[in-house]
Amino acid sequence: MSHAKPAKHTKGCSTLVSLVIGLSLLTVAACVVGNMLRPASKLPAGVTATVPAPGALAIAYSPEKATLFNDLVAGFNSQGLKTPDGRPMQVNGVVMEPEAMIEAAVNGQVQAVNPDSSIWLDQIDRAWQAKNQSDSPLVGETSRYAISPVVIAMWEDVARSMGYPDKRLGWEDILNKAKAGPNFKWSHPSTSSASGLLATLAMFYAGAGKTRGLTIEDVQAESTLNYVAQVQKTVRQYGEGEWPTMQRVIEQGRNYLDAFVVGEQLVVYHNQGTGRDKLVAIYPREGTMWEDHPLALLETPGLSADQRLTFQRFRDYLLSKESQQKVLAQGFRPTDLSIPLTGAASPINEARGVNPAEPQTALQIPGAAVVQVVRDVWWYTKRNTNVFLVADTSGSMQGDKMEAAREAMRVFVDQIKGNKERVGLVTFSSAVNDIIELKDLGSNRVALNDKIATVQAGGDTALLDAIRTAYLRLQKLNDRERINAIVVMTDGRENNSQTTLNQLVSQIKRQNAGGVPVVIFCIAYGSDADFDVLNAIAAASNGQARQGDLATIRDLYKILSTYF
Repeated sequence: MSHAKPAKHTKGCSTLVSLVIGLSLLTVAACVVGNMLRPASKLPAGVTATVPAPGALAIAYSPEKATLFNDLVAGFNSQGLKTPDGRPMQVNGVVMEPEAMIEAAVNGQVQAVNPDSSIWLDQIDRAWQAKNQSDSPLVGETSRYAISPVVIAMWEDVARSMGYPDKRLGWEDILNKAKAGPNFKWSHPSTSSASGLLATLAMFYAGAGKTRGLTIEDVQAESTLNYVAQVQKTVRQYGEGEWPTMQRVIEQGRNYLDAFVVGEQLVVYHNQGTGRDKLVAIYPREGTMWEDHPLALLETPGLSADQRLTFQRFRDYLLSKESQQKVLAQGFRPTDLSIPLTGAASPINEARGVNPAEPQTALQIPGAAVVQVVRDVWWYTKRNTNVFLVADTSGSMQGDKMEAAREAMRVFVDQIKGNKERVGLVTFSSAVNDIIELKDLGSNRVALNDKIATVQAGGDTALLDAIRTAYLRLQKLNDRERINAIVVMTDGRENNSQTTLNQLVSQIKRQNAGGVPVVIFCIAYGSDADFDVLNAIAAASNGQARQGDLATIRDLYKILSTYF
């Protein structure tokens, strides 16, 4: 495979990344995915997370297939199957993001997993082996019942403006569209999600001009790094995964993004149910990868014979003709090849924005060492960020709230691995108290953590003045090469600012349109926070407002860190 590559855009990228690769190769055998107990993403209507019943087979599954998986579990349980000694066979599904799933697997909280991609199975084994000082794998019998190619979802008229369907589009077309029109907004999730990681691997393959056998040498090559970096520098923002992205698209429509990376079935999902503008799936001409949704038994020490048998019966049920038809009806591709994708009952068709004849080029998932290096290298090819943390230190934050907020901010800073990201801090109470200006984390990380550790609570709440302070600094910086963002947290109601809400919202809308776009993420911390005010500020910047408490604030900051 060959194609024109973009010109070099930066000096020294290969040297910087080679340092990371060297460290990664020394530690890859003992790599453990860090603790990340994320709360489950918002589920489809009618779908609820469940708590495993004692003695049942608990299976952690990824949120993008919640409707399908819960339907299959209900169908299996309704059969009333019994174990040889007469006990009921029961499956309980527990929805989890991949990294929380890894932790739950290693800690014996579930007996089986059903992530969106097999790439997480290796991570489970690595985490298990590191924890137990053992070479024995945790992942046992594995089966696949649904697959879906990773695609670039795009509004149909946007795709047609780029030559679709007569022209097969790819990563270079995304790059050229973004360069030609600065208002073109596209996104892929961070590499902590399968679709984000698989899309990133596809970019590395494209940069290397290969479709199989990607090596560490390919990843390290300066031409590959330059190619990937140029594409990455056009990303509007990253995010936590494909299912949350699709939720935002359904809620906000085309105002949110022009294009974004998801599994093919989510394009079908959108076009089946929203009645809004049509999305189409772009299968990158350079090649793409598949989410293979493996169902894997975990060989935990406490696994019972009944649970093993239940797993095997559930696996057989998933592979039955009836279940495979359900898989297809939900927009996934069944693994039973006797079921036609072009049949009358299949939603894999042009009307749903997808093409059963695609993808024409399927990329090979590289070895675990290469995948780990790509995850590390991504921090040196991704679009960099200028982000201000805006932290409430008013009197109502005293005690446990302040300590939880400190921990949450520390987590946010720690989760951003790249030292080129710029992070600043604004604290406020009755007025703006302290400001740590934006600097690269390579030189700013210690100062940020020191200030976070020593912030004290007291006074009133000058929320609007604090947000405006951070916002004006980002506008003055006038950096259009980076993602510019503010993450603000407050537990109370505005009562001491000179700026009014209308003034701030108007300024954000005006300057975001004509100046540097700044996205604002707001966290309403506790029941007293004024969510309406925070939501208005977030909406003005095309950002998000979320609610948190003592139990969730740390995880919310972890989630938000994936955007940067």
